[in-house]
Amino acid sequence: MRAARRNVPAKKRSVSRLWLLPAALCLCSLSPASLSAQSVSQAAPYYLAPSQLKPSGQAPAMKEKLLSDRGGQQEYAVIFYKGDEALSGLTQFAQEHNVNSAHFTAIGAVSAATVGWFDPARKQYKVMPFTGQMEVLSMVGDIALYNGKPVVHTHVVLGLPDGTTRGGHVIELDVRPTLEVMVTVDPNPLHKRLDPETGFAVIDPAANQ
Repeated sequence: MRAARRNVPAKKRSVSRLWLLPAALCLCSLSPASLSAQSVSQAAPYYLAPSQLKPSGQAPAMKEKLLSDRGGQQEYAVIFYKGDEALSGLTQFAQEHNVNSAHFTAIGAVSAATVGWFDPARKQYKVMPFTGQMEVLSMVGDIALYNGKPVVHTHVVLGLPDGTTRGGHVIELDVRPTLEVMVTVDPNPLHKRLDPETGFAVIDPAANQ
């Protein structure tokens, strides 16, 4: 092996070393801030009952625009920005517009997210908080009435820096830099009723209050 290495021309050895330069330069250019922006951490999970999952943030930068209004069905663009908590903002939107029934989709990015997984044995949600920049790859949900008030129910799939995903029932989403939500408000109301087996409210198409 040593003899083989001595026989490699000096010119070829110098060229091969040049391939190492871009990688070295890339590593040197990553500041501590950029490295932290590329990582996502997960706090220890804990459990909460469905009745304890309520919006607790604000969405001061939220903007909306009515896109169409046909036959009693309205299409809205509800846009969130850095500093907004999306679940609280969607709840605020539903209350301000007296939404009785709606469905929506969304894409964007967040700096933190708390999602849940329902454990039937415990009748509780396993709550999982994540911190770090993540892509909102898919977010779908609906709005229906429970005890006369609109309730937002939504699930999310989050993209991490390494291409893996996390997801679940949305408890909290801290937007950065934006979240684009397309909401369809339907003319006929939907109502929820309490499911005693699980402890959370489920949509019942036959219910009228």
